[in-house]
Amino acid sequence: MLILIVAATPFEVEPLVNHFGNKLETLITGAGMVPTAFAMGKQLSLHKYDLIINLGIAGSFDREMPPGHVVEITEDTFAETGAEDDEEFIPISSLGFGENTFGPTISLENLCSGLNLTKARAITVNTVHGNEESIKKVQARLNPQIETMEGAAFFYACRQFNIPCLQIRAVSNYVEKRNRDNWNIPLAIENLNNFAIELVSQIINN
Repeated sequence: MLILIVAATPFEVEPLVNHFGNKLETLITGAGMVPTAFAMGKQLSLHKYDLIINLGIAGSFDREMPPGHVVEITEDTFAETGAEDDEEFIPISSLGFGENTFGPTISLENLCSGLNLTKARAITVNTVHGNEESIKKVQARLNPQIETMEGAAFFYACRQFNIPCLQIRAVSNYVEKRNRDNWNIPLAIENLNNFAIELVSQIINN
């Protein structure tokens, strides 16, 4: 099986890459939905894959998903794509101009029966939330558990090319007023890569 690992930055998947070396193909897109969509469109126009896995760190709205917790994303929404009508937000899907929520085309259960993660709903944003009022608003509107800057763009690109995909994230911080002292990026990367190494090993050996 030919697998592509997609990540926004190299440090998020460095342990995985070091473990497998040139046995594993990776694509580093850069942070954000636009770099992700462009890099994936370019890569998938030139190469064919059997499976694409998006790995990265993320913020958590859900206090039951603390820093270090690894989750499988089951749906991901472009949270800011739409229009404002005074205090009301109208998503692009309601405007009739397209979709704003996308998801994986394969699950961990279908891929590796022995591996399971907490399932989570995510939003993809250009500006990560760090204001209490805006956090309350997006929670009331979409009830997300996880926040990233790339996930929905990843799902969108995979769907355009009809390639099986899944997204795995590790929580590095809670979504709250910005406080880097509460972040734990090293733990998130460690747990993410430990799981990814096990996952890829099982896929390769099956």
